[in-house]
Amino acid sequence: MATASSVIVKPARRGATLSQQRMIAGFLFVLPAVLFTLAMFIFPLIMTGWMSLHNWPLLGQATFLGLQNYVDMMNDRQFWASLWFTTQYTLLVTPPIFILAFVLALLVNTALRGVGIFRTIYFIPVVIGLGTSSLLWVWLLNDRVGIINGILLDLNLIQRPIIWLVDKNLAMFAIIVSIVWKTVGFSMILLLAGMQAIPDELYQAAEVDGASYWQRLTHIMMPLLRSTFALALVLSVIGSYLAFDQFYIMTRGGPQNQTITAVYWIFNNSFTYYKLGYGAALSIVLLVILGVLSIIQLRVLRDETTY
Repeated sequence: MATASSVIVKPARRGATLSQQRMIAGFLFVLPAVLFTLAMFIFPLIMTGWMSLHNWPLLGQATFLGLQNYVDMMNDRQFWASLWFTTQYTLLVTPPIFILAFVLALLVNTALRGVGIFRTIYFIPVVIGLGTSSLLWVWLLNDRVGIINGILLDLNLIQRPIIWLVDKNLAMFAIIVSIVWKTVGFSMILLLAGMQAIPDELYQAAEVDGASYWQRLTHIMMPLLRSTFALALVLSVIGSYLAFDQFYIMTRGGPQNQTITAVYWIFNNSFTYYKLGYGAALSIVLLVILGVLSIIQLRVLRDETTY
């Protein structure tokens, strides 16, 4: 009996050891990602929240204020104006990015020879830094040496060069065009990946049943792309609400502070006025707004078939 008992117990102990080894190995595999997340997101987020409760100068001793920075924010007209401007910018830039990205994804979603070249061409602007892209568009829009004014003059569409970046509406239009050019390739790749994940058998079965191209597009492709649409929309909206580089480089917030975004105002308070605590409070509020918007978008566009 003792021998039988020992024979039964030993495999159980060996199995437990293997399970522990696998657990340790799995923990070691995810440990770098955990440490990276803690160092680059969790700790900075906690530190930002702590700073938002203080008068935190660039040099000198921090003073605890409690929620006073958040109270001051409620009376900060420039912050609310910048937040409203950022919302307008997001609402204006998101539709053309999505529409053009969807059209481009449809065009390159074929097995034709050489289509990879066009995918690369459409995606190239994405790899250009946003600062570099903004400087490029400042040159293109220049009223003296810019190519865009030269083309419009040659086509007799304008009588004199347009100074694009000194008027709020013209500057908004110019920046939207530059950002659509810069980011549409990324959304195109996301949508293209979603399209290629749809089995061809579904299209073939629908075609056999007499469905037209438009019917296959609206009844098969678009419903199955809901989760991809949600991902692309969330990333686009977050990127638009965090807009800073293009406005800082192309307009400097002008004219008369009319093109200052929320992040631009946070930057001014933190690194121009050296009110790091107040800038941290504005950052926390913007983070909450982005979190709420992301949850709403994901719920509206969630794929019901996965629930």
